[in-house]
Amino acid sequence: MTTASERDVGADTGQQPAVPRQAVVFDLDGVVVDSFAVMGEAFALAHAEVVGDGPAPFEEYQRHQGRYFPDIMRIMGLPLEMEEPFVRESYRLADRVQVYDGVVDLLRTLNERGLKLAVATGKAGVRARSLLDVLGLLPYFDHVIGSDEVPRPKPAPDIVRRALELLDVPADRAVMIGDAPTDLASAQGAGVTAVAALWGCHDGAELLAAGPDVVLRQPADLLALCPALPGH
Repeated sequence: MTTASERDVGADTGQQPAVPRQAVVFDLDGVVVDSFAVMGEAFALAHAEVVGDGPAPFEEYQRHQGRYFPDIMRIMGLPLEMEEPFVRESYRLADRVQVYDGVVDLLRTLNERGLKLAVATGKAGVRARSLLDVLGLLPYFDHVIGSDEVPRPKPAPDIVRRALELLDVPADRAVMIGDAPTDLASAQGAGVTAVAALWGCHDGAELLAAGPDVVLRQPADLLALCPALPGH
């Protein structure tokens, strides 16, 4: 069995993929952006508005990260009516979301190397595209797909398969990078290389236990898997 350390890809390993990668599919929260402080504030406000007094169980919410918000509410036994104020507050606070260090350089380099990029997120598509636009990241991506735009959200493979379809790239030429077991399950179900991003994950041990093909400790480590395509 491959150990976590054997799966690690660092900037100094010199590893090259067996086949040239043509595309990278990114999860959004916890991989591209650090939205957890904003998410926690929006969740607390939505909980207070709909449920009332008492602590908002945000830590439990984080354990289901990567899933579609209504699915998390069903799993947690919370009112689906929380979605409206949660989304409203998320829009209001969007400009406070932080982009992880190194992500902009990573996206720019992948673009320069000729790779196609997509986002496959647990967020609704319109909200994900709005957030990326506010943060100035939208132009880096060829497509942004939300959980409301596929028949079954993560951990089902539908959203990754949809990204591959839109990018016109076969599964063995793509990687999916995420910070939650649901991301890895979606990638594995779609037949793409499942990459774990440790820099923003809520529970590293749980993420490693999900069996990623590759483990990355910082955004730049992804470049070892994605050399420039011919002509770039």
